[in-house]
Amino acid sequence: MKLEKNTKILIVGVGLIGASYAQALTEKGFEVCGLDPNAENIDYCIQNSWLADGRSSIDGDFISQFDLIVFALYPHTLLEWIKENQKYIKSGALLTDTTGLKRCVVYDMQEVLREDLEFIGAHPMAGRESSGVKFADKNIFKGANYIVTPTPANTQEAIEACKQLGSILGFGNITTLTPEKHDQMIAFLSQLTHCIAVSLMTCRDNENLASFSGDSFRDLTRIAKINEKMWSELFTLNRDRLLEQMDLFINQFNKLRRYIAEGDRESMEKMMIESTHQRKIFDLGKDA
Repeated sequence: MKLEKNTKILIVGVGLIGASYAQALTEKGFEVCGLDPNAENIDYCIQNSWLADGRSSIDGDFISQFDLIVFALYPHTLLEWIKENQKYIKSGALLTDTTGLKRCVVYDMQEVLREDLEFIGAHPMAGRESSGVKFADKNIFKGANYIVTPTPANTQEAIEACKQLGSILGFGNITTLTPEKHDQMIAFLSQLTHCIAVSLMTCRDNENLASFSGDSFRDLTRIAKINEKMWSELFTLNRDRLLEQMDLFINQFNKLRRYIAEGDRESMEKMMIESTHQRKIFDLGKDA
């Protein structure tokens, strides 16, 4: 499938990410509709002209119209939805998602899916500290990373269509990873950082800290204002990979603590030099 202007797109779940998809795709000239159990979310998107139409309950005739379906749902909700409602999807439709984990989604989806449908995983590495449709903004995708997670069950046509979707949405860097490699990388780059922010924000009484803090504390805890339902599910589903990365961090943190306790400035400086070097490499990759 190649995405053309006559490709009809359904977004299932129009919260922050789903509504941002809808906004971006509609402005690119696609006919986009939505499905969400919260009628207020649908109404908000229609009022803002992000959706051409929408439903807050399952409507088989409505679902059967679409060529591309994007699921912006929690992992367990996505699998339940497919099991109950794939009977309404038109033959030949392409399905993709926005979930932050892949091993627990992609293979199960491909296992239960009808043979005349295809699912390919994708992860938009974009978001905001606040969740909900009213914080939706197509600009969160601009220049961000978009990861496609194909398996041997996917066709090259579907992979290219999913990459094309990322390009249309405005992502700056589109890559492919296996579901396994994706979950390992996400455990370090996203989940671990959220764990650190949550721990830092809750390790002591924070009363009046805002009166004394500088940019470093604000930067480190920006993501501590967190969607507890979503992130606790993601942490649990990826616990093996996340625990590996947490142990890696704890080992390094304890090493630095030991240097400080022993007054070993030489070892501290070596670690800081290495940190500065690694950050420069990161910045070069980010600016490339």
